[in-house]
Amino acid sequence: MSKGYLIAHIRVQDKEAFEEFKALSGAAIKSHNGKVLVRNPKPDHREGAAKGLAIVIEFESLEAAQAFYDSEAYSQARAVRERISETDLILVAGL
Repeated sequence: MSKGYLIAHIRVQDKEAFEEFKALSGAAIKSHNGKVLVRNPKPDHREGAAKGLAIVIEFESLEAAQAFYDSEAYSQARAVRERISETDLILVAGL
């Protein structure tokens, strides 16, 4: 079974409130056995409109990534993130 990945570009508008999102999302990631592979606040952006902090999180499967995203714990974090940032986010299966 291939791994599942959450890939996001987050444009933060309130850096102090973003700390709350990081704490909430970090706990949710851990509880779903996710592994943060990339967290870069200033990626080398070359093409496209998806700018901002880049993050890649690995899960055991696409289904596990979907369960994380749909979880109550991440829903709380997502509500904070949606208030204080603009985000492009996808869930994908690895090869």
